[in-house]
Amino acid sequence: MTTHTDPQTSPPVSEPFARLDDGSEVRRWHLRNGGTHLSVLSHGGIVQSLELPDRHGRHANVALGFDGLDGYLASEGFLGALVGRYGNRIAHGRFELDGTRHFLSLADGTHTLHGGAQGFDRRNWQVHGFARGGDVGLVLTLTSPDGDMGFPGTLRVRVVYTLTPRGDWRIDYEAVTDRPTVVNLTSHVYWNLAGESAGSALDHELSIAASRMTPVTTGLIPTGRLAPVTRTPFDFRVPRPVGARISADDPQLRHAGGYDHNWVLDKGLTAAPLPVATLRDPRSGRTLRIATTEPGIQFYSGNSLPGTLVGSGGRAYGPGDGLCLETQHYPDSPNRPGFPSTVLRPGETYRSSTVHSFSAA
Repeated sequence: MTTHTDPQTSPPVSEPFARLDDGSEVRRWHLRNGGTHLSVLSHGGIVQSLELPDRHGRHANVALGFDGLDGYLASEGFLGALVGRYGNRIAHGRFELDGTRHFLSLADGTHTLHGGAQGFDRRNWQVHGFARGGDVGLVLTLTSPDGDMGFPGTLRVRVVYTLTPRGDWRIDYEAVTDRPTVVNLTSHVYWNLAGESAGSALDHELSIAASRMTPVTTGLIPTGRLAPVTRTPFDFRVPRPVGARISADDPQLRHAGGYDHNWVLDKGLTAAPLPVATLRDPRSGRTLRIATTEPGIQFYSGNSLPGTLVGSGGRAYGPGDGLCLETQHYPDSPNRPGFPSTVLRPGETYRSSTVHSFSAA
């Protein structure tokens, strides 16, 4: 097994990357530690690239992305971005909280997806770098005003990206509000452990520690049920190739055109990150292990990648060329009192942590 002992640990450095229409500058930050090389844009907190060694020590970028900002602005796929205020879908763009109904920006037909038409993936975050105790990282901050995309309360968000000496990439999210609101933050990296321009990732082997999932309607809104995965294409309790059953005659797969569902993690909501999923590429030997505090994980098999947007490696991304594993609370929780709550009130602090660990063998 290849371990990450890259001696070339370097503190974060930034460079100008682009300018937005309002004149504000987008900067690109570079970090490296433990064999992992990470490049992040201030716009959307986007992971532009994440380079890892394979079993032979050869580095490749395993995160789908674009060379320039225009690619991200043209794409509706949230490639590499921080998403919020509410990752995933809220049915019909509305919810009721403490007797008041709130109407949200629509960004998925008649539903709200990933925070609305101008979610956190479309904002230029404030970023500063740090190096301490062997770790290197970035602190990203954003203030979302009361009424932003229809969400109540001024929300102050702090997200920390950390690279450890082992090469782990850790994300810690925090948020506070001055009015009751709902929050569900996540990262939307598309993984292809063979390399971002390697083509289909459907041969990757996936395991998820979940005995249940949340079935959806044709609009990908949860029905409210928690359905067993036993004897279904959604059973990843032992490692299976993603593509092995993706074309099965299953109504849930037909609704999404593949996988785009929330798995109910057996561990539930926890105070510290616990292991929940493993993704392995048999070609390169690269393995991603995910631990999280969150109660759910949305696995998306890249079904809607259009095949028209050319990535940083010069190849257009088509369906299945990248896989998302989004740690989060369940979709549409504000309208589902039986789901774990996503309500945040004044005086409380929203906290969530996810750790991505890498190896190659």
